[in-house]
Parts: sequence; C-alpha cells; structure tokens
Amino acid sequence: MQSIEEAKVALKTAWPLIKSECLSVLGSELHYQAMIYHALRTDGRVPANQIGMNVKMWIDNPVSELFKRLSDRKHENYRRGFEPIPDVVIFKPEINSDWRRRNNKNTLNNILIAIEVKASERAKNRLRSAEISLDIQKLAAHREELLHRGSSMLPVMLIIDSAKEEPERMNQNAFKQACALAKDLDVELMYISPTHEFCSI
Repeated sequence: MQSIEEAKVALKTAWPLIKSECLSVLGSELHYQAMIYHALRTDGRVPANQIGMNVKMWIDNPVSELFKRLSDRKHENYRRGFEPIPDVVIFKPEINSDWRRRNNKNTLNNILIAIEVKASERAKNRLRSAEISLDIQKLAAHREELLHRGSSMLPVMLIIDSAKEEPERMNQNAFKQACALAKDLDVELMYISPTHEFCSI
C-alpha cells in the first residue's frame, strides 16, 4: 500500500465490516478500535507492517496553533512539543514495520491515514459536539504539521454511536456541528448508529 488513495480505498472497502462488527457489540472505545483494525487487516487488506493502533508521535516545535496551545499548557519543562496519539494509523511501506515511540520522526513522516475514534459508551450520557470538535481539530492540526514538514495524510474522524438507547446517542444538532466542522477543516467524517450512517469518503 503506497499512497493515500490506496489507503482510502482500503478504508472504504472495510467500511461495511466496520459497521456490522461495531454495531453488533456494546463495548469500550478501545474495543472498537481493535475491531476497526481487524476490518482493515481483513477486508481492507492492509498489511500488518503498515497498520498501528494508539501510535505515539512526538512533534518537536509544533507550528499549528492548536498544538502550540496544547504544548503551552504543560509544565514549562515539557513544552518542547506535542504528542498526538491517533487511534488507528495506516503507514507507507517506508515505516519498515517500526512505529515505536523512539522512531517518532520516521513515524510522523510516513502516515497515509490517521483515524480518531469516538464511541458512545457512557451510561445515561451522550457524545457531545465539543469532544468530537477537539478530535477533528487535532486531526487537522496533525495534517498541518505534516504539510509543514513536506508530507501529508488523510485525517479521518470515525464515530461509533452504537448505544441502543436514543438518549445515549449524539443528538441531531451535535452531529450537524461535527459534519460542518469536519467539512470546514477538510477532515473526513464517518458515522454509524443503529438508525443512521454517514461517510464523507
């Protein structure tokens, strides 16, 4: 898998399995991430040496306003940069099967797709637009950092709104806000619930 377009095709191909698998269970966000990883490996045919979960990517001297602001919130001894941790990442073959934290520079430069996952897993509560918004902004900032360094990637916000009870799923207004922000920041949005799906890819 060499290009963003090929990785995008893999994600689109895996999407039916992602939907059916994730809506078949009620679990934690981490569990859904593993199901997405599995679907990309099987139906998406992403090689094992090009896909990671919870990948730590240290960015020295960030240029995006969001990552600079998040870095400035830290203790002054730790303001050298920011570390985004995408939930699922598809890499170029040049990653050479190594996305350990110590390999952060190579990891950062070889992303094809970064996916953030949010799931409706809270009792008597629902996903709010603010937390979805922050993840979308992080994805856009992450791409900005790559562009500054001569690379790029496809940012994807994937919402698994699988709660059975309607009051525990995103309300229509929050969903519309997420869609508008994703479109404005050029972040792909994928959404599934027991009654609705949306995919901008």
